[in-house]
Amino acid sequence: MHKFSVKIFTLAAVLFVFGITSASAGNSVKITEPQDGATVSSPVKVCMETHGVEVEPAKKGIHDGKGHHHILVNVDVPGDLTKPIGKDAQHIHMGDGSTCKEVKLDAGKHTIRTLFAKGNHVPYDPALTDAVHVTVK
Repeated sequence: MHKFSVKIFTLAAVLFVFGITSASAGNSVKITEPQDGATVSSPVKVCMETHGVEVEPAKKGIHDGKGHHHILVNVDVPGDLTKPIGKDAQHIHMGDGSTCKEVKLDAGKHTIRTLFAKGNHVPYDPALTDAVHVTVK
């Protein structure tokens, strides 16, 4: 009976660890609007969805698996994911917990990224990000 209990405990532990790894590996964000390669007019409506994480306003604090979107325009994901995301014309905070925002862009080609972060604006590591390329007419 003791060997059976040890096997059951070991199996439960392996399944528990696998479940946690699988859940964290499934976290993602996606830009649903505009489509990659689209030609659009300004202001550009940018919408995002999440999988495995929950959107909440920044004022609710820092909670694992929760946070809010940031839109990055024509810039890469920061190299240091331990620091808060800046706030300027290229780094747009959506700390109100919204999932869509209209962004004014000049005519030309642009890269729009989303970067999901905790309530303190510090991104998740690895980064939860997506990007689309658009042309504004």
